[in-house]
Amino acid sequence: MKSKELPELEDGQFLVATEYISVDPAMRGWLDDAPSYVPPVKVGAVMRALAVGRVVESKNDDFPVGAHVHGTLGVRDYLVTDGKDLRVIDTSQVSGPEHLAALGLTGLTAYFGLMELGKPTEGETVLVSGAAGAVGSVVGQLAKIAGARVIGIAGSDEKCEWLTGELGFDEAINYKTADSLTKAIASAAPNGVDVFFDNVGGRVLDAALANTARNARLVICGAISDYNSTDRAGIRNYPRIITHSLTIHGFTIGDFGDRLPEGMKALGGYLAEGKLVSRIDARDAEVKDFPEVFGALFEGTNTGKLIMALPGRE
Repeated sequence: MKSKELPELEDGQFLVATEYISVDPAMRGWLDDAPSYVPPVKVGAVMRALAVGRVVESKNDDFPVGAHVHGTLGVRDYLVTDGKDLRVIDTSQVSGPEHLAALGLTGLTAYFGLMELGKPTEGETVLVSGAAGAVGSVVGQLAKIAGARVIGIAGSDEKCEWLTGELGFDEAINYKTADSLTKAIASAAPNGVDVFFDNVGGRVLDAALANTARNARLVICGAISDYNSTDRAGIRNYPRIITHSLTIHGFTIGDFGDRLPEGMKALGGYLAEGKLVSRIDARDAEVKDFPEVFGALFEGTNTGKLIMALPGRE
């Protein structure tokens, strides 16, 4: 891995030591040299990543030494910056990792995707794929707060037990052991699925489509099952979109960029009231270990929000 000497600080600049790096499925899409909502990460460039760091030297009064900052620091140990697109965060009440989890873009993605696009109401059935992940676990809890019946899809019995236990999901399906995912969803949702929040795509999306109720809303957040595939699965149950008057809405958190403080306030309130559980899977690692930690997302070995915790952090 390449390294270089840090430049001397100029007026208005400061030096950040990275402490925690967010590891997200979206990073896989950023590596593809194809049009997307952000430019691709070029070969040899620093990997784009949200992170939390600590100011260790400063010539910028807005970012004093000792302050913690949040933003796109990248997968690296140190960064000299003028602070554009970074913000100072308070870690005295909410930890640095939490600013990358429930109060970070994953929590905000869950909040706006579900509440603004899925719009669950009391008594409806909400189905969540990738339910034990960073976004899915928050989606399910928010759906319960809204009074919905919640079914999660995950990849192990342990994860399913966590969903129905600590997080309060009504049911959970292990897609790896279900004889038929379509039938398992039908059994768990005999009256159909009113809202499907999808983080997986592929055959999971197709099985959910087969079980939608009339006027169901499908919120498409991710497609991790296909990110590394060159032969992506087609959707056989496409006609149901027509016959059941379905609404399908894809999105990224950037669609709600001007409303992020609103979401943070709501999520912070749920955390403070104990209505929202945030599980952080922090892996002690160095920058050079990023590929291995990143691979955990696709191996399904993480539960909750995956984060790299770098040496030397406070």
